[in-house]
Amino acid sequence: MTASTSVSGTATAAIVRVTPLGSTWETADPFLFCAHHDDAYPPGDDRLGPKACLAGRDIGQDFSRKDGWSLYHGDTVPGFPAHPHRGFETVTIVRQGLIDHADSLGAAARFGQGDVQWLTAGQGIVHAEMFPLLDAQAPNPLELFQIWLNLPARSKLAPPHFTMFWAGQIPRLHTRDAAGLATEVAVIAGNLPGADAPLSPPPDSWAAQADADVAIWTIRMEAGARWTLPASVRKGSRRHLYFFQGRSIALQGQEIAVRNGIELRTDRAVELVNGDETAEFLLLQGLPIGEPVARYGPFVMNTEAEIRQTLTDYRRTQFGGWNWPSAGPVHGTDPAHFARHPDGRRETAQATR
Repeated sequence: MTASTSVSGTATAAIVRVTPLGSTWETADPFLFCAHHDDAYPPGDDRLGPKACLAGRDIGQDFSRKDGWSLYHGDTVPGFPAHPHRGFETVTIVRQGLIDHADSLGAAARFGQGDVQWLTAGQGIVHAEMFPLLDAQAPNPLELFQIWLNLPARSKLAPPHFTMFWAGQIPRLHTRDAAGLATEVAVIAGNLPGADAPLSPPPDSWAAQADADVAIWTIRMEAGARWTLPASVRKGSRRHLYFFQGRSIALQGQEIAVRNGIELRTDRAVELVNGDETAEFLLLQGLPIGEPVARYGPFVMNTEAEIRQTLTDYRRTQFGGWNWPSAGPVHGTDPAHFARHPDGRRETAQATR
């Protein structure tokens, strides 16, 4: 099944529809956007950029995937130099490689290899997300998800909030089916029976509401493994399962190929039966906020008047200004993961919860 398809009938009642995955993935309220970056960067040079010829790339706007990678908005180091946000949150899950974060509040971080950053933009922040290539002798693969989670009107102008979830802190479910084949679920948000106690989202997040039913999980299944995705107890939630790596899976007898997004009913458990390759999924779930959405690039408000006010505010304040030596700062050659918060507090990656 590869074309967008609605599904009905007893055998496939848990499946609402199946849609092919494009460059960005279709999401539903309370989510706004989901991008999967998977770049095969070459060895790095002395500036932590790619040791490769850049001819033929649109420098500053390179989404070409030439040779399996892009510079994006970077000109030397790949990534996304200083840019503003207001009115929503970014959740960045880095599966391989590193991100260097810097922002207008004075915060900085180097994170990756399983770490997650959850940033509430709220009333406004400018940040940079750069991808330093530290290994000068070997390839520097980078893989990440960036997810935009909306804020309700009451939290649109909340103070910005910067949170790190280090890889060793993230709750995980490890389970084996009757044949001994493994499934692992990493629980960035939400509660999954069998996993450790959930993490605490930022205080103004929609995910911090007890009844919002927000779940952000990554799922990895061995070839041939079976696992049952549990039902949610919250009526009205939306659930999307993005099948981005593997070959095929069967859901209640319906075979679905890789590179498809599957919208599922949340009131029914559904068994996933993997095919003959390791399979990986991203799950996004939540109760819709149910408010009007007005969008203008990196700003998400409820009305066009609020967007106009946001543009005025940004021109006037620059959301705190930019006190870094460049638009895309990187944090040296030390691979250690760290975060420096706006109040000066410093933390380092923690191996265990």
